[in-house]
Amino acid sequence: MITLRKEAVQYLEAQRTGTPYYKVSPQEARAMRTVTQWQSAHKPKLASIEDHKITVRNGEQITVRLYTPVLGKTLPVIVYYHGGGWVYGNLESVDAGCQLLADQAQAIVVSVDYRLAPEYPFPTPLHDAYDSLVWVHNHMEALGGDASRLSVAGDSAGGNLATVVAYLATALEGPSLHAQTLIYPVTNVDFSTVSYLAYGEDYGLDTQAMQWFSHHYTEKANFTNPLVSPLQLEEVRNMPKTFIIAAEADVLFDEGLSYAQKLKAAGVVVEHITMPGLIHSYFSKMNYFEEATIETVTKIAQFLK
Repeated sequence: MITLRKEAVQYLEAQRTGTPYYKVSPQEARAMRTVTQWQSAHKPKLASIEDHKITVRNGEQITVRLYTPVLGKTLPVIVYYHGGGWVYGNLESVDAGCQLLADQAQAIVVSVDYRLAPEYPFPTPLHDAYDSLVWVHNHMEALGGDASRLSVAGDSAGGNLATVVAYLATALEGPSLHAQTLIYPVTNVDFSTVSYLAYGEDYGLDTQAMQWFSHHYTEKANFTNPLVSPLQLEEVRNMPKTFIIAAEADVLFDEGLSYAQKLKAAGVVVEHITMPGLIHSYFSKMNYFEEATIETVTKIAQFLK
């Protein structure tokens, strides 16, 4: 029997009072998930935080936010993709985590505001994610980044995008990556694992919610597409070293573990850790999980060194 941390219990109790986001429209869900600006004694002082418009394929533009801890020094670069089931989430939803990550890892963090489903279904979010990595790579010198220490990271659906981007970078002979960090990633759109049965209701990410997200992201025929479900990838031996962080009480626990095992079997350096007593989506929900987010960022920074 899992014992949840008190902050997880408090968060879940607060969520029970309202209508579940997966029972409203995506637009209404986004409004429900608006994030307030993080204010805390633990907020780091960075050299700069700047938003930039970048051009992706087909001439469209998206926004990226650059977090730079110090100026005048060549630094590692982490391209970060937010979570939200490909349907909601934005630069603000992971702002706190990205600030902490830039400070703790002493790295330039580039947070990507990729376009969202269902208005922009698969593969548009993935294309935006990959194109932003290419943009960062092509502007590495101007950013003050070290091309030999370029990594990708993301949480939940953002972890899904991060690892598929890492795969595409190898398959398309794109930017060379130092590492990938995946926080409770979606790796297989299949709702039948043991962790789905155990945590599919009242643990922060219900089975119904994942079905809602997945059907907004793409049609059912694509659920087994390796670019949607990277656990289905046949060739992963060229993937960068990998850090997978699991929440103990999470429907996605089993697929994250299976993905770690798949990579390890292919010879990839993998570290998989479990955050005990935590639930899906804890990362950057600073009103409840500031301590856990800081703990997670510290572990990521240690892995990337």
